[in-house]
Amino acid sequence: MKYILAFFKNRKAAVGASLFIFFVIVAIFAPYIAPYSPTYMGFTPLQSPNAKHWLGTTATGQDIFSRVVWGTRLSLMVGIIVGLIATTVSVIIGLTAGYFGGKVDDILMTITNIFLVIPGLPLIIILAAYITVKGIWTIIFVISITGWAWGARVLRSQTMTLKNRDFVKASTVVGERSSHIIFFDIFPNMLGLIVANFFGAAIYAVLSEAGLEFLGLGDSSAVSWGTILYWAQNNQAILFGLWQWMAVPGLLIALLGMSFALMNFAVDELTNPRLRKR
Repeated sequence: MKYILAFFKNRKAAVGASLFIFFVIVAIFAPYIAPYSPTYMGFTPLQSPNAKHWLGTTATGQDIFSRVVWGTRLSLMVGIIVGLIATTVSVIIGLTAGYFGGKVDDILMTITNIFLVIPGLPLIIILAAYITVKGIWTIIFVISITGWAWGARVLRSQTMTLKNRDFVKASTVVGERSSHIIFFDIFPNMLGLIVANFFGAAIYAVLSEAGLEFLGLGDSSAVSWGTILYWAQNNQAILFGLWQWMAVPGLLIALLGMSFALMNFAVDELTNPRLRKR
């Protein structure tokens, strides 16, 4: 409980968590916040912002504000799910490689280094382009398998440090199983780093999803901030003076990424004594 209170007393955490809670509320209550269905195309196309359509309408007569509100659900879901998947893979590989060492470490770190050496964005684009089944779960899969390696490397280094501590050696001497030592002795002492890893993976996921959708490599019929940018670009929104069609979802992507980043910085400050302010 004291760690939660300390987290929210941190200014960065307070701002980041407030933004995140705002997006969660919008995502949950999207049907009540959005005035129209995001797929309804019965309005006059390319309207400027007005009393009925706060952000105007698209080239196919859809209400932009409603699409932005509904798009919060998909963009937020991708960030959270990919963050959880990538963090889980990082924890399993990082802790296993760091604790057992030897050939296990060599094999797992070789795989990890391959993913670290290959540039992330080009790899995501190639995988997304060659997978025939398009959809949000395809994007989640592609981003997840490209976003775990850096976290695994960091967790492996921390595990190698912790396994030489006295409390871990004491558990080894009394005959505790490896699984018990990993999950009950080492894992709890790495929670701060694991949480920071989650926030980093979530930022990566939100930006990558928006980038893939903007490039047309996702499901263009889905309603997310990325697909809104895709259709705005395809229909030359700036040329028609509908700058808000691109600016608003772009700003929201930046704010969601900033909320994860601020919470990440706060976790770093709370878990690293060198970063704590006197």
